[in-house]
Amino acid sequence: MQSYTIGQAARLLGVSPDTARRWADAGRVPTHRDETGRRLIDGRDLAAFSTELARNGATEDDTSHTSVRNAFPGIVTAIKLGDVAAQVEIQAGPHRLVSLLTREAVEELGLEVGMRATARVKSTNVHIDRV
Repeated sequence: MQSYTIGQAARLLGVSPDTARRWADAGRVPTHRDETGRRLIDGRDLAAFSTELARNGATEDDTSHTSVRNAFPGIVTAIKLGDVAAQVEIQAGPHRLVSLLTREAVEELGLEVGMRATARVKSTNVHIDRV
């Protein structure tokens, strides 16, 4: 399972590293230390926490967030696989994006809950890039 540093988690959540560190210090998101002593957050824990933040509307400020060239880097929070189709949800800061794609595409990308991914939006289509 992929783990994230406090700084990486902050970028994915759309907050400052100080805010992410305070949340970790308060026990709002569990952390562990790697062999060098860095604090890391498990991808699944970060995915669950990002969904909770979005649901509660907890962002660092109330300014609108924009993307460059319609790219929304974030974390995969849910995958629903059917026989042929799949639904992938990404939490990109305060934005929840949902993409419908083939099951084969999800498997080829190796998408899992908790991993980083970028949703690219063109018109009404959302495309997923593995990071």
